[in-house]
Amino acid sequence: MEVTNQEDPTKARYVKSYAMRRAFRDEIQHPPAISGVTGSIDIHCHAHEGQQDPLDVAKHASSSGMGGILYKTIFGRHRPAESARRVATALNQWAEEEKVEPVKVWVGWGIGRADHLAGVEDTREMLDDGVCAVWMPIANSANTLSKVGFGSDGPMPWEDALEQGHYLLDEHGNLKQVVKDVIHLLADRDAALYFGHATHPEKWALAEEVDKVKLKRAVVDHPFSPFIDLTVDEMKQLASVGVTLNFTYDEISPLLGVDPARIYDAIRAVGPEHCTLSSDAGEPLFPNSVECMRMMRAYMRAFGLTAEEVDLVSVTNPAKIVGAPVLV
Repeated sequence: MEVTNQEDPTKARYVKSYAMRRAFRDEIQHPPAISGVTGSIDIHCHAHEGQQDPLDVAKHASSSGMGGILYKTIFGRHRPAESARRVATALNQWAEEEKVEPVKVWVGWGIGRADHLAGVEDTREMLDDGVCAVWMPIANSANTLSKVGFGSDGPMPWEDALEQGHYLLDEHGNLKQVVKDVIHLLADRDAALYFGHATHPEKWALAEEVDKVKLKRAVVDHPFSPFIDLTVDEMKQLASVGVTLNFTYDEISPLLGVDPARIYDAIRAVGPEHCTLSSDAGEPLFPNSVECMRMMRAYMRAFGLTAEEVDLVSVTNPAKIVGAPVLV
């Protein structure tokens, strides 16, 4: 008996995607610089030890006409803003010699320390030094440890993950005071807050506080990843209090395998004005971040976003997250 598309998601996916790949046309590519990313700002780029080189990817982005890069991670993570300044200085010197416009460089920082959540004083110091975005815990969050564990040991039971990882809520289910204080500081300084790998209860508590203090630059990364796992209705709820949904190449990569059509449908349902595209790339198993940005823009164009909407989610909205002038 023939299997219908409804019974076979893989078949449904390739039937739809084949038409897209046959019909979509974009700017002709001329490697190593690429086309189709003009003005784009990648607001989630990795470039720490063992990953892509931060200066080289910034050069590639500049040659390709991108607008900027926000490094979520960068070498020398104890002083990320200093590392970013070193990259920017070398980039500007290279760009002058090559007669290209250098991309703008920003950097983020995470409050999840080895054994504690960094508080207001540490966060203020980082902001004063030049950090423009703060991430809630990621790899060492209780949620991450319960989903994938640490190293090769596999997922941890929740109680073990809670003991060894970071959790943003107290015993009453409320945001810990240290987290509230950091959010209030970010609102006062008009800096960006990324929710990290928060569980659903943590996300709703963060969103409530974001709404309360009217923080303008709140972001949830890779909404379809197993760490975040939001429904479209939940994405709409977050967008309703001003949270931006940041869709990434990580989601559509072979490692997670989210159908790009689902991302397009989500952006259409939530509204492009509430969404961004980024790479979340840097690891050797991914293409470089510039190519990831090209692919994300191309996929969304192919599945139905207009050229203006693609610029909205990859140029205009990201510029607001990093506090940059809008380039288009």
